[in-house]
Amino acid sequence: MATDRDTVLEAAVGVLSRRPTAHLDEIARAAGISRATLHRLFPGREALIREVGRLGLERFAAALDTAATEEGDAEAALRRLVDASVPDAMLCAFLAGENQLYDHDDINDLWEVQIARLHALFLRGQQQGVFRIELSAAWLSEAFFDLVAGIGWAVQDGRLAPREAAFSLAELFLGGALRRPDTPAPTAHIPVGPTHSTSDRKPETDIP
Repeated sequence: MATDRDTVLEAAVGVLSRRPTAHLDEIARAAGISRATLHRLFPGREALIREVGRLGLERFAAALDTAATEEGDAEAALRRLVDASVPDAMLCAFLAGENQLYDHDDINDLWEVQIARLHALFLRGQQQGVFRIELSAAWLSEAFFDLVAGIGWAVQDGRLAPREAAFSLAELFLGGALRRPDTPAPTAHIPVGPTHSTSDRKPETDIP
């Protein structure tokens, strides 16, 4: 029977997200294949890690597409993104924790594109008066992505039931991100368009 690469990658992320130094033998066992088969699919550890990272970024891109984050009310778009991203929360956990991925230009470029899209959603929500404007869109983007990662770890460890994941993420995040009518406006202005840094995998603050 042919071995599905994505199935192997998903098994790998379940191991590597918790034990980044796990041996390839352990990853092969988790995937239900031999080490020789794993080596035929991925010639080395670095190749495996890069492919897991690429899969995670592709899945997050697909979640952004599914959520249509550029369309309509920003809060509704964010709720759609929650529903779309939670099924792959463990891949987000891997992306959040495996910083060596971003030493590779191709992976870093993929990250920059996706985090810029998330940044644009929060900036649009600020311009609509939906999200708090005293918190930068850059910080809201980082906090949201890292909270998705936290959901992945909590579900994996049994601290959170999968059926509660989307609700827990949306309620916790929006409880802090939504603008309140009595919130004072900051002295800084909100930029008219998204900005992001290429010096690291996460964007710089956009409100001074």
